[in-house]
Amino acid sequence: MGVPIPYFAALTTYFSYGLLFVFGHLRDWFRTFFRKNRPPKGYAPLCRDFEDFYTRNLYHRIQDCWNRPISSAPDAWIDVIERTRPAGSKPLQRLPETRHCLNLGSYNYLGFAAADEYCTDRVVKSLHHYSASTCSSRMEVGTTELHVELEEMVARFVGKPAAIVYGMGFATNSTTLPAMAGKGTLLISDSLNHSSIVTGARASGAKIAVFQHNIPSHLEQVLRESIVEGQPRTHRPWKKIIIIVEGIYSMEGEICRLPEIVELKKKYKAYLYLDEAHSIGALGRTGRGACEQTGVDPADVDVMMGTFTKSFGSCGGYLAGSEEFVAYLRHTSPGSLYATAMSPPAVQQCISSFKVLLGEDGTTRGQQKLRDLHDNANWFRSELRKLGVEVLGDEDSPVMPVMLYNPAKIPAFSRECLKRNIAVVVVGFPATPLLLSRARVCISASHTRADLEHALRVLNEVSDVVSLKYMPVALDPLEIKLKGL
Repeated sequence: MGVPIPYFAALTTYFSYGLLFVFGHLRDWFRTFFRKNRPPKGYAPLCRDFEDFYTRNLYHRIQDCWNRPISSAPDAWIDVIERTRPAGSKPLQRLPETRHCLNLGSYNYLGFAAADEYCTDRVVKSLHHYSASTCSSRMEVGTTELHVELEEMVARFVGKPAAIVYGMGFATNSTTLPAMAGKGTLLISDSLNHSSIVTGARASGAKIAVFQHNIPSHLEQVLRESIVEGQPRTHRPWKKIIIIVEGIYSMEGEICRLPEIVELKKKYKAYLYLDEAHSIGALGRTGRGACEQTGVDPADVDVMMGTFTKSFGSCGGYLAGSEEFVAYLRHTSPGSLYATAMSPPAVQQCISSFKVLLGEDGTTRGQQKLRDLHDNANWFRSELRKLGVEVLGDEDSPVMPVMLYNPAKIPAFSRECLKRNIAVVVVGFPATPLLLSRARVCISASHTRADLEHALRVLNEVSDVVSLKYMPVALDPLEIKLKGL
């Protein structure tokens, strides 16, 4: 789904990047006369090239807006460590002071990242019993009974016969796709898929085709053309075709149009790979993700991938599928063969979070957390739109990008929010297209209504300061009646 860019915002954004490009090149040219650290004669620069142009000329000027260290758990409120830049020194320096901020940036969707009455004690006990690391890969001596229990729990939760867990969410995609695909395979990927998918697809050696973001009609066009044309040069039929989509797109807040994609998958006999990093535990009546949210049978999705870094307050990821597929991955995926196994306390955190979500802790806290998350997300998105700011994302999605567009508004929005004790994440090129800079607001079940009302007041004030109200302000029914509209 394309974002309609306001004409004036597009014009000023192009103008800003044009100035950056011109003066950046002039600055780089003048610096060649004063550079102290030059590469040896005959060598090209190892770490500085045109690809570093954006980092040198924009990021370094506003790097205080990113990499902000914290000194607390990523709960609804966090302690952000203050930083300063001494005169004549490029690196930022940490100060002993902290700022207590409302956290609108962490992926702590269900609130499990902070101390929990059920999870925390069990995690501490597992730390004493198993230590912090197995110091080995899963295929050597890195598997504990906790890993086995988590894999069984994941498979049961997502509705698949088997599952395998990895120690890193990014590596779950980037080391699995090369094991699944190779020469003669066609990977058809959504244009806005995560970098981990892009990295894994490129490393696989398979042919990659891209379809327009979340548009099933274009996916069908790509499928038809690819099947008719076959493999490059030989035109032989593809050995297999794999469609790769996400449950919630992390930079858009949009939910995958899964029913239509499943229909195409069945029609053209392709496999479907679903990345649920942001949707597992966050979507659906019981938190089972995009399939439950959209009414799709998990049996119609061949590979279900997800991470524990969002809804479950831990680290790592999983892949779920048939028993044959999971057994194959254990012996072929580099993330299983060579990477250190997931830390046992992190595994215990996942197990405990699942048990709360399933009600196996003897309470209804899990279901209450899901209701709070959906209520918070839907209310906050609606209220933001009433302010006149442009907000992306679908109903029930805890991710809601607020469009900034102009690069000058990236640091302005971030700094103004921090001044008012609101911690936000801002995103620009190259993580987003050039014209589509944004602030990504993430809502949690741990936010109270008072927290969100405070955030709205601050964001309304900052939006006026930074001029972010691109959309007409929505009037409530009472205002419409009073105005006689």
